[in-house]
Amino acid sequence: MEPVIPDLRAVPRADAYARLLEMQALLLHDSTDAIAGMATLSAMLHHAFGHLWTGFYRVVERDRLLRVGPYQGSLGCQDIAFGRGVCGTAAAERRTVVVPDVHAFPGHIACDARSQSEIVVPVYDATGALMAVLDIDSPVLDAFGDDDVAGLERLVAWFTRTTYVPVPA
Repeated sequence: MEPVIPDLRAVPRADAYARLLEMQALLLHDSTDAIAGMATLSAMLHHAFGHLWTGFYRVVERDRLLRVGPYQGSLGCQDIAFGRGVCGTAAAERRTVVVPDVHAFPGHIACDARSQSEIVVPVYDATGALMAVLDIDSPVLDAFGDDDVAGLERLVAWFTRTTYVPVPA
């Protein structure tokens, strides 16, 4: 039986991410399956923090196109071009992007009108190639800070043990 995902909304973020890192290590200790890792991490983060949308956009055309992958929450956009919106910007620039107010972000893609703030973290595989981005949307303005950046970057570092081969379009 798998452990229950704890509700960590009232826990200081640094402590919450430390607990999630332990849970991730327990659940995925023998795995190198990128999709299983994406599904597991999406569920952990979504339920621990009660986010609006939590999931991955996978690279399906190198430096060109992201496609929705495992996620939790409302429906996501199917495809996002590199350089477009928050996810495409994070992918193109290979950096974590924190957006305190999505309405102030030029070119924001509104997959869910309830989204107010967003964080997107690049995800790399064992070869160092960008394989995906982790996208989290919140219905609250300015929901993400430095502890989220550090915690999420530590969690997605797990993917450096995997090799992701996209399905040809």
